[in-house]
Amino acid sequence: MPKQYFGVGLGTGLVMKWTGIPSQDYPCGGMRCIVTAGPTYEPLDQVRRLTNFSTGKLGTELANYLVSRGHEVTLLRGHYSTYLDAEKAVQVRTFTTTADLSTRLAALSGQPFQAVFHAAAVADFTVGTVWRRAIDGRLIEVRSGKFSSSESPLLVELVAAPKLIRRLRPWFPRAFLAGWKLEIEGDRSATLAKAERQIIESNTNACIANGRAYGRGFGIVTAPGQCIDLPDPPALYAALEDIMRKFEAAGTEPGV
Repeated sequence: MPKQYFGVGLGTGLVMKWTGIPSQDYPCGGMRCIVTAGPTYEPLDQVRRLTNFSTGKLGTELANYLVSRGHEVTLLRGHYSTYLDAEKAVQVRTFTTTADLSTRLAALSGQPFQAVFHAAAVADFTVGTVWRRAIDGRLIEVRSGKFSSSESPLLVELVAAPKLIRRLRPWFPRAFLAGWKLEIEGDRSATLAKAERQIIESNTNACIANGRAYGRGFGIVTAPGQCIDLPDPPALYAALEDIMRKFEAAGTEPGV
């Protein structure tokens, strides 16, 4: 089987369907990979946290798949991941906040990793100022190690967090980089457009589109107007490994 994709038109772009058959056996051996998985969290006070519903399942399964294919994988998994299936990665490290995950990735940047799959659900916001509304309507800043419900209502400022994915290319200048774009609102076309924008803004090689807005399955966006549609997680893992292998075999430069 010389090819593993066939294309069908979608608007002005092209959606490639995955047949599940790798295109070739690659001469290169296993590759060194990083996979991030699960949620970060941001502290509200010393006993409460802002986080998300990520379980870490997809990233952990991807890491296990890559190991089964002969690759050396370092898995960075969120402390509050609820998917606790056995990890096969050669190293498993736990992260907490977005800043902690950033520190752990930066610490790995001096090593010769050939691929980074950034599947972690990184917080979009950090916690800013907390206010209490006075009887006269004034907002009074509140500071506490544990905010008291007796002071309610409280208003919490959410501050946009730095985009961690935009730091990956400087840290791993020659690696294959893949990010994720999960969208709930909108439609497939809008989700694919956001995935394309992530690739351009972050100088990555691929973005996996998914979520209710995308619809069934996953879409691997590799360039403007180019998407590989996958029906389920196993197909996604196989396609990502195949694309990563092609990137390495071709010696492709980032941004090309």
